[in-house]
Amino acid sequence: MAEASIYEIHDPRFRQLIVTSAGLDELYSGCRWAEGPVWFNDANQLLWSDIPNQRMLRWAPEGGVSIYRQPSNFTNGNTRDRQGRLISCEHGGRRVTRTEIDGSITVLADHFEGARLNSPNDVVVKSDGTIWFTDPTYGIMSNYEGYQAEPEQATRNVYRLDPATGKLAAVVTDFIQPNGLAFSPDETILYVADSAASHDESLPRQIRAFDVVDGSRLVNGRVFCLIDNGIPDGIRTDVKGNLWSSAGDGVHCFDPTGKLIGKIRVPQTVANLTFGGPGRNRLFIAATRSLYSVYVAATGAQRP
Repeated sequence: MAEASIYEIHDPRFRQLIVTSAGLDELYSGCRWAEGPVWFNDANQLLWSDIPNQRMLRWAPEGGVSIYRQPSNFTNGNTRDRQGRLISCEHGGRRVTRTEIDGSITVLADHFEGARLNSPNDVVVKSDGTIWFTDPTYGIMSNYEGYQAEPEQATRNVYRLDPATGKLAAVVTDFIQPNGLAFSPDETILYVADSAASHDESLPRQIRAFDVVDGSRLVNGRVFCLIDNGIPDGIRTDVKGNLWSSAGDGVHCFDPTGKLIGKIRVPQTVANLTFGGPGRNRLFIAATRSLYSVYVAATGAQRP
């Protein structure tokens, strides 16, 4: 019964999204700041970033943990495009890259309107192939997770990149520190975390929602939910439209209206998460020094 204590149920609906007999498994420990988990179902493996250690790690059910890339150029968030290629945000290069099938790296974006990006943080790919990412200043604030530098961008934006044309557009420009992002299952809403409270507790710790218009614009920005412990960082949605967010005390789950319905408590501060496994029903959690997983009764919405 001790394992059940990791669950904090705020609404009976949360019981339908978890497996109360499933415990939290620590798959690896030894990171300095674990981030950016991304599941490869075709390879049956998970990749994630260990930003300060300048490396990306690989976990496989049968093979354990190994180095995927080192140095990683302070890679943070990761995802895959619809062709299955790895898309990454690099603090060190202040760029978004794509790892091709042959292992070569293509730079997708590193400047906007003639100036360098701040430090791309997290990224998602829409079903039409466009790449949406956030660009806060965390990676240039010190030499711990990147290279200290002054921002060249006047604002900290959310961007939309069309890799077919190379066109980069700022779709939101009023964030203090935009962070994790995720589409609703039908892609009509984009959720974006604002982690401004990380360096000033008086600032927001919220997730905002935007309506997606014509697949290219964001309108009707509003506060979707507030995080009551720590800050929101990486976020994901499940196929029923619930949003799962990182937080100081674990993973928080919100229904599609923004109501907190439950938590999975994790012993370390959570930075990011992703659904994975063959059924997309295993939640992989990057939490400070460790990678955890827990089976849930929900199914992740992200593809592939």
